[in-house]
Amino acid sequence: MVDRKANAKNRTSLDILVAGAGYVGLASAVSLKQARPSLAVAVVDAAPAGVWQKDGRASAIAAAACRMLDQLGVWAEIAPEAQAITEMIITDSRTSDPVRPVFLTFDGEVAPGEPFAHMVANKDLNGALRRRAEKLGIDIIEGVAVNAFDVNGAGITVHLADGATLKARLLVAADGVNSKLRDMAGIKTVKWEYGQSGIVCTVAHERPHNGRAEEHFLPAGPFATLPLKPDKDGTNRSSIVWTERTADAEKLVDGDDLVFEHELEQRFGLKLGEIHVADRPRAWPLGLTLARAFVAPRIALAGDAAHGIHPIAGQGLNLGFKDVAALAEVVVEADRLGQDIGALDVLERYQQWRRFDTLQMGVATDVLNRLFSNDIGPLRAVRDVGLGLVERMPRLKDFFIRQASGLSGDTPKLLKGEAI
Repeated sequence: MVDRKANAKNRTSLDILVAGAGYVGLASAVSLKQARPSLAVAVVDAAPAGVWQKDGRASAIAAAACRMLDQLGVWAEIAPEAQAITEMIITDSRTSDPVRPVFLTFDGEVAPGEPFAHMVANKDLNGALRRRAEKLGIDIIEGVAVNAFDVNGAGITVHLADGATLKARLLVAADGVNSKLRDMAGIKTVKWEYGQSGIVCTVAHERPHNGRAEEHFLPAGPFATLPLKPDKDGTNRSSIVWTERTADAEKLVDGDDLVFEHELEQRFGLKLGEIHVADRPRAWPLGLTLARAFVAPRIALAGDAAHGIHPIAGQGLNLGFKDVAALAEVVVEADRLGQDIGALDVLERYQQWRRFDTLQMGVATDVLNRLFSNDIGPLRAVRDVGLGLVERMPRLKDFFIRQASGLSGDTPKLLKGEAI
């Protein structure tokens, strides 16, 4: 078996080092190496080997991201375990309301036979990207953090926690919303907390969901029900993303299981029959984090390292995949022209491409959360009228679907399903 960790460290130099072996980091490495096999690419990650296999969560992958994953050669492996979202409904009510009127519905296709999103288990997505990376010859160094780096003219020297040193022309920071590399580069952020936490768990239920996703706007925050592929034994399942005030979320997750299931049932309802929690619920604090710059000399931020947004629109991971596609296109085109792939003028093309779109999405999710996470009567009436108007305007609904699918605006080639 090839020791890729040793291989990476034995190289005298790399072209690109990606910090972070999550979806964004792995997709960045794969997209760059696939388009330019001559580039020496490696990935380094602080998490111990195998941790990703314990992730029981699932993510919504928009149509554009599915096209990119297909172009990268991994979607065929993922697709059999992915659940298409064929319909989405939106309600606005209180937990105690006996009836939840549906204000807005979306047909789940952006084109005939192409759903606007799929639900994919995180470990399936990560595993497929890892196997593709290995096939392309990308070295993955796990269980070692980046301690420091020095930018020196035509390159960057990266110092790892175990004492090893790697040299590269470009360092891609895909190390999460609390990015240490972002801080080391001196890039400031705009950041605030919402006082909310997101509770995530998997729910088993009697009747099939038929691919329907639901988002209930409740006073404490949105409660989303996302369809999952049935379990191996045929059990119907859905993923829950439940927003609550942080103090209440902590009590629910740390408290009695019966209390948690009772509160869950109040929000989920019994439309799909009896329900029960299929895994251990977890909660994490929600906030908005936007990097003031996406690049620095020899460094590019991608994914949550560049932006962390509210999950109200389910666009966090898909924004990260947009970063991947844009960065890969910029770097590959620069390399083909013989330009320095880590030079600031090259990286600024990536920043100009992605910064406004990210800011726009961050502001949009912030406004939506503030608009819907309350129980103010007049405001509730205005937003419900607004939802009703959108429901009656097919063209506007189509616009929102294309936005959610990632196919609007200046779309990078990979997100169109095209090779770079």
